[in-house]
Amino acid sequence: MRNNFSKLSIVLLVLIFSVFRLQYGKTNDRNIYNVTTWDAFGYYMYLPSVFIYHDVVALNWVPKIDATYHVTGGVFYQAIKQEDGRYTNKYLCGVSILQAPFFLIGHAIAIINKQPQDGFSWPYQFAIIFGALFWVTFGFVFLRKVLLRFFDDRITAATILLIGLCSNLIQYSTIDAAQSHVWIFSLYSLVLWFTIKWHEKPSAVYAILIGLVSGLAVIARPTELIIIFIPLLWSLHNAQASANKWALVAKHKMHVVICCIAGFVGVLPQLLYWHYTTGSFVYDVGSKWYFLNPWFRVLFGPEKGWFLYTPIAIIMVAGFVFMKKYPFQKSVITFCLLNLWVIMAWSDWRYGGSYSTRALVQSYPVFALALAALVHYYFQQKKSTLIYGLGMLFIILNFYQLNIYNKGVGEGFSPILMLFSK
Repeated sequence: MRNNFSKLSIVLLVLIFSVFRLQYGKTNDRNIYNVTTWDAFGYYMYLPSVFIYHDVVALNWVPKIDATYHVTGGVFYQAIKQEDGRYTNKYLCGVSILQAPFFLIGHAIAIINKQPQDGFSWPYQFAIIFGALFWVTFGFVFLRKVLLRFFDDRITAATILLIGLCSNLIQYSTIDAAQSHVWIFSLYSLVLWFTIKWHEKPSAVYAILIGLVSGLAVIARPTELIIIFIPLLWSLHNAQASANKWALVAKHKMHVVICCIAGFVGVLPQLLYWHYTTGSFVYDVGSKWYFLNPWFRVLFGPEKGWFLYTPIAIIMVAGFVFMKKYPFQKSVITFCLLNLWVIMAWSDWRYGGSYSTRALVQSYPVFALALAALVHYYFQQKKSTLIYGLGMLFIILNFYQLNIYNKGVGEGFSPILMLFSK
């Protein structure tokens, strides 16, 4: 069979992710499977509000649930109280839309097993954990399809394993499964795939899918708006490719219009929610950015530094150099640099409690293309041993740090940091 290694790499990741989650569950902490807490509660809150309590604006059900399951973290910061006493969720609804099928499965299990049908008992928690594992697998399946368009099976398998085992993706696919990142991860894989398909054979269907998925990503986290640079700048890596690209766009102008309309449809649920709770279709949830004074500690700092705690990130960024011949060159570089800048510029640069820089997790499918280009180059140079060696080192480091982090030690524990502090 063709492409066995890349298929097996996904199977291996699913097994490792599952064992990692189960191993973490071996504790006496009764809340160990309660994943819908803190920020995750904000993303999830739409589902019990709509389907169980039929209370979207008063949120009278929250105090009792918080007393039972401790979902808010001690202070109900997840929603903003308006002057008229109505609440508006601070978090956008895209993640809850993606979680909805699994929430409904959890609700059915709660009914069958006669468990509390309150949206937070164990059937709901396990359903969301399973949903995250399903969704990250789905994302890897499409990422594999994307990578195989440009690289052989070995390169694709190596890239998938490096992304899955050397980064903080595993933390946010398993332990912190209800956070937004893993759910958006798959949206990036889908946009990459639909972009490839449209450029190969323009179709209104792919234009619609690009728009819908992009819109959904935006109402999962509004900073994902820069996802539009993926299809926009695709296939601009040289003069001839650029000429062909714009000729294609000119020939299919209606596809651009259709894509924009589909994007609007994708964000419409959030606009309708804001109008219902505030009377306005657009609402400022209070986020602030300092674009002229970004926090470079997001990359290098001892608390969350992406390059420090997830050093495979250095290899991903280094891969920009090796993408000259690929149609995704400008698309990937532009997106990744903008993404880094936006994330470094947010006022709360710590992004709450997190392992490494969690706000970058969802964009790993895009970074994977740069990583694959670098891996391909070193394999061609007969230096695959270097990649395998670094990969093993980063895997050991990642799981060592994850073990410490999940024991509650917190930030500042990187062996790399300890080495340089001596």
